[in-house]
Amino acid sequence: MTPYYEQDGITIYHGDCREVLPSVWFGVDLLLTDPPYGIRAAKRGAHSSIRDCADWPEAKWDDETAGDAVAQAVAIAPLAMVWGGNYYTDVLPPSSSWLAWVKPEAETGFSLADMELCWTNLGCAARVKRAPRRDGHDHPTQKPVAVMSWCLGLAPNARTVLDPFMGSGTTLVAAKNSGRRAIGIEIEERYCEIAAKRLSQGVLPLT
Repeated sequence: MTPYYEQDGITIYHGDCREVLPSVWFGVDLLLTDPPYGIRAAKRGAHSSIRDCADWPEAKWDDETAGDAVAQAVAIAPLAMVWGGNYYTDVLPPSSSWLAWVKPEAETGFSLADMELCWTNLGCAARVKRAPRRDGHDHPTQKPVAVMSWCLGLAPNARTVLDPFMGSGTTLVAAKNSGRRAIGIEIEERYCEIAAKRLSQGVLPLT
């Protein structure tokens, strides 16, 4: 399979992760991903940064969860971190190793969560990270680089990271910043392009 982007140990594939995963899983140490939650986040126009995204309100990527793809991805990685894991309890095994990202900013006019949860199989106690709600508007549900970098710090021996729901590429940016190899898969080409541009900028600050 021909990569959409490949440079400095970072590889992006454009396609459906369920079709791409069988070709790229070998050698993956860590799954770190933020799959769609099925909450129609972009269409709801939750706040201005979402409304400003190019794909609002036509987006369909978050109309439903992707349980089969999440289960497939978790099965191939020794270590796994799945943001929004609380939406995937039907396909993820019980775990005491949950992560929580606490968002310090107050939201007004809409019901957005004060924190998000991440399922893991790390075998560690629950952990909490405080970080700003977002540090970019390239994707309606874009995670801060600081949050994904924190996740990587909890798996220091993982050298190759997989994100099959890559979005705008934050997981890959964090992996590049920490000198790791990473594979990203994204079904929408526009986000592949955005991720490739972000990665071409070199090491990014942990804002």
